[in-house]
Amino acid sequence: MGVLLANEQADEVDTVELRQIAETVLREEGFPDDTEVAIVLVSDDEIADYNARYLGGEGPTDVLSFPIEPLTPGVVPDRDPAGPPLVIGDVLIAPSYVRRAADEMGVSFEDEMALMTAHGILHLMGYDHEEDDEATVMEDRERQLLAMVGRKRR
Repeated sequence: MGVLLANEQADEVDTVELRQIAETVLREEGFPDDTEVAIVLVSDDEIADYNARYLGGEGPTDVLSFPIEPLTPGVVPDRDPAGPPLVIGDVLIAPSYVRRAADEMGVSFEDEMALMTAHGILHLMGYDHEEDDEATVMEDRERQLLAMVGRKRR
């Protein structure tokens, strides 16, 4: 799996584990070995800027996903095996925001970072949580995937 993970912020984060989580999500969702995804760890200020500029949001948030094209959960897009790799998009995570949220919820920072990684990639794959039934499907899938890597969903 082609997981580009760039740490562009100051908080200490286990990037090796995050890469393994990303690879697990891609593999378990049935994506080909040459699928590419970028995960960028950014500051609160940077994620707030992306949130405002691209999504019309206000302030920092935990995770943002920017898919290359709309996908359907559980459906791997067709591609030419001799063609370029399948690039599904970018995930931005703000570890300092995630740390504060984890502290407020009384969960471990590592579990919450694992969740944000899986959550962000599932968004790239078309999963959503706007409707209750969609949220249930997405949260169940997150629990399954996180259990595979020894992490749990709040």
